Amino acid sequence: MKRALALTSILIASLVLVAGAAQSDVNVTGEWAFTVETPQGSGTPTFTFKQEGEKLTGNYKGQFGEAPLTGTVKGGEIKFTIKISAQGQELMITYTGKIESKDSMKGTAVLGEIGEATWTAKRK
Repeated sequence: MKRALALTSILIASLVLVAGAAQSDVNVTGEWAFTVETPQGSGTPTFTFKQEGEKLTGNYKGQFGEAPLTGTVKGGEIKFTIKISAQGQELMITYTGKIESKDSMKGTAVLGEIGEATWTAKRK
């Protein structure tokens, strides 16, 4: 019984390591369609990412025009910021989330002092 339990534990640990390694190999480079839900309504911006190792750069295109982005991808986690102009005021938006697969991710966004939002994204 103890041997079966030990083998099961080793198998589970191996699967976790393989899943973590596979997720860290995901590269988000490319164009992504986002759906962003806020208390004030929703939006559908497009983000174009370029990932080099953990470094993330790219561009936002949406309701507030266009803006560059910078961020990181670490394992299955993504984090990036954009600075936009909304009604004459600059607003820093920080997106954080989890990469679910090579073609999908989801998370939350902090909209400066305005509040928070949730988002989902699919690779185009």
